[in-house]
Amino acid sequence: MPEQTEQTPQINQAPAAGLSESATCGLAYVTFIPAIIFLATAPYNQNPKVRFHSWQSICLAIGWVAVWVCITVIGMIPGLNLLDIILAPLVSLAFFVLWLIVMINAFMGKTIKVPIAAGFAAKQSGAQI
Repeated sequence: MPEQTEQTPQINQAPAAGLSESATCGLAYVTFIPAIIFLATAPYNQNPKVRFHSWQSICLAIGWVAVWVCITVIGMIPGLNLLDIILAPLVSLAFFVLWLIVMINAFMGKTIKVPIAAGFAAKQSGAQI
């Protein structure tokens, strides 16, 4: 008769390598560079939530650049450059506050959907968020 051996559970297991899901989602918003890295590396690009936050971060960065170019063009038009002086800091502050809110919520594991960027990000990531 074969002997039955008792298996003891391993108590001190090493934690899994890599970042947690919420940390990865929050880091995707730091700049667009970590978002691209998370979309390109194997363990992170298989998680739909990480892909969603990465795509939304990229969309926010593209949106900020597009708005900045529009404000710069408005500033070059004679007579409207005063509007540029007032509008540029307000729009920059609005994007900064939006970025902080989205990043902090991502670090806490919550998802904030930015109206235009979230639709595109959900389609690209295949996430049902």
